[in-house]
Amino acid sequence: MRSLNLFLVSLLLSSLASGVGGWCYDSMSPDCGPSTWPRDHPKCAGSGQSPIDILTKEAKPDPKLSDITFKGYIDPDKSLDWTLYNDGHSVQLILNGSITISGGMLPGTYKADHLHFHWGTDSSPGSEHTIDGMQFPMEMHIVHLNQNYHSKQEALKHPDGLAVVGIMFVESDSDAKDYNFIQYLKHVKNHNDKYTIKPFSLENMIPNDLSKSRVYYRYQGSLTTPTCNEAVIWTVYKEPIPLSKDQLNAFPKILHYNESSRIVSNFRSIQKLNGRTVNVFNSGSLLFRLNLLMCVVGIQALLLFN
Repeated sequence: MRSLNLFLVSLLLSSLASGVGGWCYDSMSPDCGPSTWPRDHPKCAGSGQSPIDILTKEAKPDPKLSDITFKGYIDPDKSLDWTLYNDGHSVQLILNGSITISGGMLPGTYKADHLHFHWGTDSSPGSEHTIDGMQFPMEMHIVHLNQNYHSKQEALKHPDGLAVVGIMFVESDSDAKDYNFIQYLKHVKNHNDKYTIKPFSLENMIPNDLSKSRVYYRYQGSLTTPTCNEAVIWTVYKEPIPLSKDQLNAFPKILHYNESSRIVSNFRSIQKLNGRTVNVFNSGSLLFRLNLLMCVVGIQALLLFN
């Protein structure tokens, strides 16, 4: 009997160490954490990996960049349900319907597949990207697939296969009403749990307010989880979105990867830039240049006709 108990304990420990899908974060077990990913997923040791620390003073303005066009975000197809899904590493919101992004020098139109989150604990931050070394409480990734490719598997073979929008969060004193879906996390507490919800406007979940100056950073990178394919055009917005402490803490407090262990600190460490360029787009600077140009044109017209 003692031998049987030891075998069962050994089997349990082995199962935990292998993680969900054969990999995990250090918060689950160092034996399957990010430092071990290249063992089974060689692309994770590549030279163009994500996330990175974005150094604002070194980001290069690119005059060819422009605002991204979000379509279907405000008025998604209400006849197609969305699905919340606990994948054992994070929570996904699977987005059905024609929801796309284009513009901003993206090489085509990209269709939204899902969004997911990376967080820390109820007392420590957990964003994947950092800005000037600052880690935010949480980060959302909206994953889009290049419509030129017929499947995600095919898209992952190409450097322009995916376009991921990264959005940071900060703590505020009040709940953000546009994130009411957080109330449904209790229905996907455990790995593989799914819960169907009705589509809602994503307008205020993205920094696309035309009355404000929008700044985003653009670079070529990878998936931040295995298989770490270097197939991602990253757009990381500088301006964070405020959520209340209760909303932020709902993720590490509610979501589990097994019955007894919560999903916490599900972020990959910062990767080396290895000579890659990080560009920056500032809509405020663009507006200033346009206004200046209009003033110059107006002055020239006055001089011409006087």
